[in-house]
Amino acid sequence: MKTLLVAILLFAPAVFAQANSTPGPATDPWKALQFLEGTWEANTQGGSAGAQGSATYIFQWELGHHILARHSTNASGCKGPVTFNCEHGDLLYIYQDSVGAPLRAIYFDNEGHVIHYDVSAPSPTTALLISDAPPSGPQFRLIYELHGAIMSGKFQMRMPSQSNWKSYLEWAGARLRDAH
Repeated sequence: MKTLLVAILLFAPAVFAQANSTPGPATDPWKALQFLEGTWEANTQGGSAGAQGSATYIFQWELGHHILARHSTNASGCKGPVTFNCEHGDLLYIYQDSVGAPLRAIYFDNEGHVIHYDVSAPSPTTALLISDAPPSGPQFRLIYELHGAIMSGKFQMRMPSQSNWKSYLEWAGARLRDAH
């Protein structure tokens, strides 16, 4: 009984402190993605898709700050090859399966594509999403980088036998002012 009492007295402060601590950068994976928040207007700049135009996308918190969602639509005036869909719209949801688990994302678009990603933030202004590697077919990588006031992005892919990523679409643009 004395041993149990001593153990409780020794470990209770540590458990209490851990339970009441506020998450810091090492324990709060969402903090690293806060730079994405906002409404962005971007223009395509390159990639093998050959598309030209502008788009608007919004990164916003949803479901009580448990999901970081990106809603994206192309603006009018998009030009691209016949195989490129200028009427593109998509949704990207970044989530955490459970407390302490790494961030994941799932992507849907109006062409029926679904892509699952692992999410990381290798620097304070970079978000890196890498898809699961399928046994056949391409693997995808989505990169967002904030340089001053300009957000650039790349959607890249590589085939199983390739080691280099190839850009399918690249864009850059600025955050729109808040309407408030």
